[in-house]
Parts: sequence; C-alpha cells; structure tokens
Amino acid sequence: MQNDDKVNILVVDDLPEKLLVIDTILAGLGENVVRAHSGREALRQLLDREFAVILLDVYMPDMNGLETAAMIRSRRQTAHTPIIFITAFTDDIHTAQGYSLGAVDYIFSPVVPEILRTKVGVFVELYRKTQQVRRQAEEHVVLAREQAARAAAEEATRRSTFLAEASGVLTKSLDYDATLRGLARVLVPFLGDFAAVTVLDDRSAEWKTVVAWIDPATGNRKRATLGKQDLAAVMVDQIDRVVSTGDTIFIPDRSTRSVVDKDDPVVEYVMENAVFAAKSAMIIPLEARGRVLGALTLARESANRQFGSEDSILAENVAARAAIAIDNARLYRDIQEDDRRKNEFLAMLAHELRNPLAPIRNSVKILQRFGLKDDEVNWASDVISRQVEQLVRLVDDLLDISRISGGKIQLNLEAVDVVEVVDIAVETSRPLIEARKHVLAVELPTHPLWIKADKARISQVLANLLNNAAKYTADGGKIVLTVGGEGSDAVFRVRDTGIGIPVEMLAKIFDLFTQVDRSLDRSQGGLGIGLTLVRRLAELHGGTVEAHSDGPGRGSEFLLRIPAIAETLPQTGDLVRSAGAKQPTPVHILIVDDNNDSAKSLGRLLQLSGHHTAIAHDGPEALRQVETAVPEFILLDIGLPGMDGYEVARRIRDRPDSER
Repeated sequence: MQNDDKVNILVVDDLPEKLLVIDTILAGLGENVVRAHSGREALRQLLDREFAVILLDVYMPDMNGLETAAMIRSRRQTAHTPIIFITAFTDDIHTAQGYSLGAVDYIFSPVVPEILRTKVGVFVELYRKTQQVRRQAEEHVVLAREQAARAAAEEATRRSTFLAEASGVLTKSLDYDATLRGLARVLVPFLGDFAAVTVLDDRSAEWKTVVAWIDPATGNRKRATLGKQDLAAVMVDQIDRVVSTGDTIFIPDRSTRSVVDKDDPVVEYVMENAVFAAKSAMIIPLEARGRVLGALTLARESANRQFGSEDSILAENVAARAAIAIDNARLYRDIQEDDRRKNEFLAMLAHELRNPLAPIRNSVKILQRFGLKDDEVNWASDVISRQVEQLVRLVDDLLDISRISGGKIQLNLEAVDVVEVVDIAVETSRPLIEARKHVLAVELPTHPLWIKADKARISQVLANLLNNAAKYTADGGKIVLTVGGEGSDAVFRVRDTGIGIPVEMLAKIFDLFTQVDRSLDRSQGGLGIGLTLVRRLAELHGGTVEAHSDGPGRGSEFLLRIPAIAETLPQTGDLVRSAGAKQPTPVHILIVDDNNDSAKSLGRLLQLSGHHTAIAHDGPEALRQVETAVPEFILLDIGLPGMDGYEVARRIRDRPDSER
C-alpha cells in the first residue's frame, strides 16, 4: 500500500494493452493498481508489498499464470491472497487446476467492466475488514501485554514493598520474642492466610511456635504462641521433616501431583472454636550459619490458590532474612544473659571478698590502736593495712561496676563546692601518692564554683583519676590537678608525667577490663575497672571524661567535665567547725552478722571507742536481743541465713518502741 487509504491490486498480463484496459476499468475503485508484465515481475512485486487481490492472466510466455499461482501459494506470506484468473479460453482441465491452486474465480476475456469492478471490489472490501480485524487483534494483544506488564510491575512493587516491610520488622528489634511475633504478623495475609514461625530453642530443646492467621468468622488477623503439643499432628510431622532435611516442601506435593481432598485439610488449627482449614501449605527451613533453626509454615485456605514458583522464591527470600534476624536475636539474647551472669558473678565475688576483708581490716585497726612498741610488729601492721586498703578499693570498684550495670546506683544529688570535692579526693589518694614519692600540685579556681552532684561519688571519680595517675607514673613523678570553670562546666584536669597512652588505646581506655600495661611483669596491679567506673559515674552526673596523651613515655591528661550551677555560698557561720575533736558519747550497738570473725572484730573495735556492743548471728537471735534490751543502733547484715536482714528490719520496725 502506497498510503493508509488505498489498497493494492496486482494485475499480471504480458500484453500492455490488456493491462491498460484493466487499469482503466479498476480506476473507478479509487485503489492503487500495480501492473506486472510477467510472472517473475509479479513475484518481485509480492516481495515488496501486500495485495488485496491478484488478477492473473493464464497464458503468458516463460511462466504462465498457473505456474505463477503455484509459486504465489508456496510462499507463507501470500498463501491466502485471493487470485482471479483472466483467460480467453474455457478449458475444464486448466480451470480445475486453477481452482486447485487456490483461484477464487475465473473472468473471461474480453472482460465486462461492471463484473470485474464488482468482483474485485468484494475482495478489496474483504481485505479492508480483514486488516481492521487484524489491527484490532494487534491492539488487543498490545493492550493485554501492557496490562500484563502493568500487573507484573504492580505485583513486583507489592512484593518489593512487602520485602521492605518484612525487613523493617526483622531489623526493628533484637528482642528474640518480638522478632518471632513480628515475623508471623507481617506474613499474613500477604503470603498466606496462616503463618507459623517454629524455632527449636537451643537452651530448652523445646519447640516454640508463633502463629498468625485470618479468623474466618471476623476476617481479623490473630496471633498466638504455641508449644509443640498444640499443633496438628500432620503439621508436626512435616516441620520435623523440614528441620531434619533442610528442604522446602509443598502440600500438596507438586512433584507427585497429589491432590488433597476437600474434606481432608492438610493443616488444621483450632482456636476459640474457629477452625482454619488449609488446602495447601509450604514449609521452608529457617537456616543461618549452616544450621537449621526451625521452619516457616505458610498455608492458604482456598484450594484454587496453590503456591506457585514466585511464591516459593519470595517465601524463601523472607525465610533467609528471617533466619539471620532470629539468629542475631538469639546471639543478642545470649550476650545479654552472659552479661547479666557476669555482673552477678562480679557482685557475688565482691561480696564474698568483703566478708574476710572486714575482720582483717578491723583487726589491723585494733592492733594499731594498742600502739605496739615492737618495730617489726608495727611494720607488719602497716603492710597489712596498706594491702587491705588496696583490696577494699578493688572490691568496692567491682561492686560499683555491678551496681551501675544493673541500674542499682542511686545518686544523692546536692549543691557541692568543687573545693570540697578536691579535698576529699586528695585525702583519699594521698597515701598512694606519698608512697610513690610524687609531687602533687593543686590549682583551685579563684572564684566559687559549684556543681550538682553526689559528693561521695564525684569525689570517688576524682580520686580514681588521681590514683590512676599515681600508679602509672614512675616514683618521683609529678601530678597536677587543675580545677576551673569553662563555659557552663566545671572542669577537672589531671596531668601526669607517667607512661602515657598509645594512640590506638585512647578510644578503648575507658572500656571495662582494659589496661594499657598488659605485660606479665606489670607492677601496678588493678583489674581495668577504675576508668570504666569514672566514665559511668561521670555520665550519671550528666558529665563526660576524656583521655589525652602524646604517646608512650610522654604522660597523659584526663579531663572530667561536670555541669556547673549558680549557687549562693553558705553563710560563714555554717562553715565554723569545732576546734577540738569531741569524744563520742557511748551508745549501745547491736551487731547482727552471721560471719563470726567480722562481728567480733567490729564489736571489739567499737568497744575500743567506748561503746557497748552485743552480737547476734541470725535474725531470730537479733529479735530476742531487741526484746530484752532495745539498742540505740543496729548494724544489720542483709544476707543472713533463714531470715534476711530486710525481714529482721521490718519486724523490728513493727515493735511499738521501734521509734527509739
């Protein structure tokens, strides 16, 4: 066709005058008439364009009309193009042969113009309608393809959105149970009407299954946590198979083409008198780090909605992500449990260490109070005292770390003058500083500087920094403590001329159990707890601590920042202290402790100070002694056998005379 409006008509004849006549007759149709002078020329024309009808002369030299028709019919593109033979002779044999080659009609020459135009016009109109139908069919195909592509894109988007949502749920929390619940919830109803996440808990060796399903009665999503005994037997068997083999299975099994009877559900779950009957199911292993952790079960209620390959790919993708998330949640749970046990061990260790330390410490003080004259005894007494004090500091650090980790530290916040904090810290650290023959320089602020803090705890923080500087500075070194205001903070700087800190250790120096000197011959001791305690106590006060050093052998500096407050100084009269030390008034003290040595040594030490003491080793004995003689003070151990210290205190408080 030369344009979209005209149809091509091919006229084949070896005589030019006949071609002209036929062209003239067909001109009234208004179509595009193409002339060919031979059969070969006609075949060439058929290679270039499509024709509605072919008018073919039977008798032509070289290749007659019948031979040309045979060649036309042999080509797939022109096999059904209508052929009208034009001939001057009637020959039944040739006519039959022509019809056998697909001729639709014969027109005898000389032709009748009206008959020729009418017959050709019929085929032209038929061709137009055929083309119209073809275009409509092609448009339908294109539309169907576009709709299919659009549906595929929408489905791909839905699946991508679902995967993103599932990933979000799986990464939202490291809580083990929350991960299982979230996974079961997100699977319904996108992947199935029923979902079950079954895991084998490696701690209890028991199954745990979180299920979610669409309630047939209400259409609402429900969720529950089940044990192995709550699942249908067929479901238990199939999950066992998946966990043991690590293979995905389908019910019905597509490989065997088995069919599930409508009245024989594969999975049956009964909850609150509502029956969920699944007609198809897919069970996928949850595998991470080479281990099968459990199985993911998906089921659909409609027998006409079988799981397909795309469902399988998507479900296995989710199962792979879920397995990693579940494994990570387990690891995090185990880490938390190990950390809890570690803290419990540290607390127990510190408590058990304090039990023998208390009587030793008391006994040393008793020896020192007697003022023994023998130089060797005095020397031994001083050695024991120093070492016991060191042990007490280590044990106290252990207890504080376990308390902070467990969130059991409570601060008694008040307005505190930084000068008072420095005095307490320096007094606490002075024995170690003097023992190492260090020079300590203290630079205090020129104006009053106050902080809101727990005085005992913030003094402990500063003392730990001073002790750390003293321990890691060679004998005869220098330590400088500078205190001043910077912006809205009170800043304590502790600088030393000690061993310094390697650059790679600066970021780790405050981590628990971290020490700069890890050589076997290190002489400073310590557990790597002090600086961790410094940082955590500073943070509890809303402050920070930093470490700086130019490297090994070049000393170090620690900066403690605590928010400052505007506070009016106390009146001078409030600071006046008695010039002389007042002798304590003797009082009656009851000591309740199941550790005999600790109770007796403490009692003896208090007696040396002029007090009257009594001892009880358990709760009932303490209550009996309170009945006979009400003490003015009670030193009560909490960890008593049988009746703990809390219960003893409650019973004492219930007495009418307890206000004394």
